[in-house]
Amino acid sequence: MTPLLIPYPEIDPVLIQLGPFAIRWYALAYIAGLVIGWQVMRRVCAQPPRVLSPVKIDDFLLWAALGVILGGRIGYVLFYKPGFYLEHPLAMLTLWEGGMSFHGGLLGVIAAILAFALRNKTDPFMLSDLVAIVAPIGLFFGRLANFINGELWGRVSDVQWAMIFPRGGPLPRHPSQLYQAFFEGVLLVLLVAAVWKLADGRRRPGLLTGVFCAGYGVARIAGEFFREPDAHLGYLWGPITMGMLLSVPMLAFGGWLIARAYRRPALP
Repeated sequence: MTPLLIPYPEIDPVLIQLGPFAIRWYALAYIAGLVIGWQVMRRVCAQPPRVLSPVKIDDFLLWAALGVILGGRIGYVLFYKPGFYLEHPLAMLTLWEGGMSFHGGLLGVIAAILAFALRNKTDPFMLSDLVAIVAPIGLFFGRLANFINGELWGRVSDVQWAMIFPRGGPLPRHPSQLYQAFFEGVLLVLLVAAVWKLADGRRRPGLLTGVFCAGYGVARIAGEFFREPDAHLGYLWGPITMGMLLSVPMLAFGGWLIARAYRRPALP
């Protein structure tokens, strides 16, 4: 079957350029995810059982932002290009060129949640459940930014919606960034919201966190079958990629959290 070769919509990664100052879609994706997530958390936290006040959620926004950015960048450096950044340490600061790891960002947010919960004497699982409700929103915008940047493209394919990415060679490829935006963003946020509303999600601390972790693990592993592995890593063993490998612990941890939540009595 001959692919239709849908034209890749070449969108300038830079939205506004004022001399040396540039506003990039990549940065706006992170800002949009944090701001929208913050507003949703403020509304959800006001409903029983109350975890933190909206004012405390305002304070947590800075902690979460630092966790996402620092964890995401450090994770990318350690998981994907340790040799390159060891030789070029100043390149670690070039965030505008991309290079963020979701799994590193997750570890950064976990550290922020634990520290903030300890400081404010609240249950870290109840706080992480609030984060789990909104995390897919950030993932959705992040994947759209990957698509706009023309990075992290899919594997060569003859599907009717295949695209030729400017930096991906002459062959048509899966627009896997859009697949991941849907499964890791849209579908996952609907799943977590459904559990929160319909399956005692709000009364079982850790349940939403477990659903998010397990759901992301499944979505990411599935998405990796369509995404081209990083050129400098390739396949680790057979069809296994780094993204798959890093998602297995998330899937296992999520399953453990779900079981733990249902082993304990629900909150009144």
